[in-house]
Amino acid sequence: MSESQSLRLLLSNCSLPANEARILLAHVLEKHYQLPRSALLSRDDMVLNEAAGAEWEALVSKRINGEPIAYILGKKGFHNIELFVAPGVLIPRPETELLVDIALGEITKLNQPTQVLDLGTGSGAIALAIASAAPITSVIATDQSAEALAIAKQNAQLLQLTNQVEFAQGSWYEALDHNSLFDIIVSNPPYIADRDPHLTQGDLRFEPSSALTDYASGLSCLEVIIAGVDQRLKSGGLIAVEHGFDQSEAVAQLMQVADLTDIQVYLDLAGHCRVVSGRKRL
Repeated sequence: MSESQSLRLLLSNCSLPANEARILLAHVLEKHYQLPRSALLSRDDMVLNEAAGAEWEALVSKRINGEPIAYILGKKGFHNIELFVAPGVLIPRPETELLVDIALGEITKLNQPTQVLDLGTGSGAIALAIASAAPITSVIATDQSAEALAIAKQNAQLLQLTNQVEFAQGSWYEALDHNSLFDIIVSNPPYIADRDPHLTQGDLRFEPSSALTDYASGLSCLEVIIAGVDQRLKSGGLIAVEHGFDQSEAVAQLMQVADLTDIQVYLDLAGHCRVVSGRKRL
């Protein structure tokens, strides 16, 4: 039984990649013993009790079967916050932090109370990271999924940001009051094309398909968002959208058609084109 093995042996005998095994075992130590991750080294001769050993085996089994670690643990770090996540929402990814950084840079330049719109908020990652880092900001976050909004609202409560972030259910701008205008619009919409082979690989197999693909070309949601900017963005306001690694030219073209100016492309940490921004003309 695994519970008769030391932490060191549990890790060395585990078939998972070492970094994943350490994440799961650290979770078990925190939950059952209130020990920090450093205990994996400082107490590597420790033996788990029966309950902790059983949970370790269950977590490893789930990961071997392909379940994403974020769903197994029920949490995921993003920018400067930690989020509760579950299968009803997309798992926040490091490349999406670009949108947060772009928005925060704009908020710093404005240096005044700022109204931000996050379209398709999912777990609330973008909206809540912006609100957490910029207390003078108010954010409206929309999503069509009631399940996603329930998780996002839970995250807002956990992070004590309910006074800054408001949630609305509906498809893109349809969730908003008719007279709502914003300084900044950000969105990480579904942009994977229908039947893209990536949808059947890795973590994506477990994530909600509606948060990943538009069931079309991959550009249809981006088209709707960019086309509607004129009615929702203040003069001189900024929109920034995440897109697929090969879509930046098409997205920039959509912004040109929408008569946006100062169009810029941003690279993610892997060097892929990942975000395009533009401004409404003054």
